[in-house]
Amino acid sequence: QVQLVESGGGEVQTGGSLTLACTPSGRTFSRLAVGWFRQASGQEREFVAAINQRDGDAASADSVKGRFTIFRDNNKNTAHLQMNGLRPEDTAVYYCAAKEPRGLRRLRSPDWYDYWGQGTQVTVSS
Repeated sequence: QVQLVESGGGEVQTGGSLTLACTPSGRTFSRLAVGWFRQASGQEREFVAAINQRDGDAASADSVKGRFTIFRDNNKNTAHLQMNGLRPEDTAVYYCAAKEPRGLRRLRSPDWYDYWGQGTQVTVSS
């Protein structure tokens, strides 16, 4: 069973930066598709960014394009979400998700993923 652990959350002011990390157990991360999702208070979980086994194949939500970047560090078996230019509307609990892809990929859908972390809080103050 794969377990995911997120870290790197915190509280920053508008315009600040944070980098989140996701570390798995029981599987090499390079063999899994990885996604980042977030859930604000009173809202449904929404897609943020994802990457498949190929580093060049990535996707991100329109709301974070140009500000957030997802990338892997295969040597450390870790996936990251680098967040720049943070805004108050980015405030949410951020979750890492993963799946061994077989067949059609649905990287933007939370229902597609098999493994989830417990989440890390990101708070952006005005």
